Amino acid sequence: MSFDTYQTVALACLVLLLGFFLVKRINILNKYNIPEPVAGGFVAAIIITILHYTMGITFHFDTDLQRTMMLVFFSSIGLSANFARLIKGGKPLVIFLIVAFGLIIVQNTVGVTSAMALDLHPSYGLIAGSMTLTGGHGTGAAWADTLARQFGIQGGMELAMACATFGLVAGGVIGGPVASFLLKRIHRNPQPMDDNVDDVEEIFEKPEFRRKVNTRSVIETVAMLAICLWVGQAVDAAAKGTAFQLPTFLWCLFTGVIIRNSLTHLVKFQAADSTIDLLGSVALYLFLAIALMSLKLWQLAGLALPIFVILVLQVITMAAYAIFITFRAMGKDYDAVVLSAGHCGFGLGATPTAVANMQAVTEHFGPSHKAFLIVPMVGAFFIDLLNSVAIKSFLAIVHWFA
Repeated sequence: MSFDTYQTVALACLVLLLGFFLVKRINILNKYNIPEPVAGGFVAAIIITILHYTMGITFHFDTDLQRTMMLVFFSSIGLSANFARLIKGGKPLVIFLIVAFGLIIVQNTVGVTSAMALDLHPSYGLIAGSMTLTGGHGTGAAWADTLARQFGIQGGMELAMACATFGLVAGGVIGGPVASFLLKRIHRNPQPMDDNVDDVEEIFEKPEFRRKVNTRSVIETVAMLAICLWVGQAVDAAAKGTAFQLPTFLWCLFTGVIIRNSLTHLVKFQAADSTIDLLGSVALYLFLAIALMSLKLWQLAGLALPIFVILVLQVITMAAYAIFITFRAMGKDYDAVVLSAGHCGFGLGATPTAVANMQAVTEHFGPSHKAFLIVPMVGAFFIDLLNSVAIKSFLAIVHWFA
């Protein structure tokens, strides 16, 4: 069964509403801060899998819409990146970037050594490493063809997509429990929420808050987002096959940064931060809902046992790294807890998952301006550049072993 754009949007919204209902009514989901899109989307994926096995039905959703929502989300990150605000990241941003790069090295080391121990070609360890976990579906798809050409791997693209999907789910599932464990260690209790707060620095922290949004601010923001997608995709097409080739979402993010800071510092135009945050959060939730609705769990079930073992080891490694490295390096305080939850999101899945993890924590335990400043910039921008460098280095190592 195929669903067009309107049907996909309708089903995604129903999945999100289901997620809100489940998290509100099921104590364990609330207790461990499971993001609503993950809760609703995973239930939808299970139902779709049951229908596939019992009735032979396969569902196809509008993946172009999913991609568009991802690009809108990253564009909103760029539009929120006021240089004056980014300077505030300072030393903590550099430290978190080093910590995130350390995880990339650890993931590839675990992947390659585990693959060799399980009598697999070490390149399979890269696929089940930072290529698809920190890198996500986009990076995994980009590198799968390279591995197929260099090492003759069959079904590399399918395997990369399955590993990235596994990571997307795992990143959304373990972020909450890791945060709950760390919150107990710092003795942080839930904080009362003030629905009248309208702090422009609370980027994506409290998406359900009532913000000062009007018709003009929405039109201005939609125009800027549309220009980000237009210019970003045009630059991406021009850069393909050159030394400047980057994932499309990075070009959209760059365009957003340029637009925002040109308007703010040259034209003295005040962008509507609250509207940017609101539309960005909507895009984030729709992206996650469609991504999880589109899960084909039977593809994960068909993974070779050794690859599944490697992925389980990677999940355990991520949780341990967040608790013992990320949390301690970032100061062992509440901000460090939220940063650790976010790191679980993009360390295994994607930046939207990281933001959803952090939202799930801050909605109950109070805002974390530092985390929502640092994680989107590192997870959506810097980490992909560092990941590419690390993958190329490990490819040289794999060639040597092969």
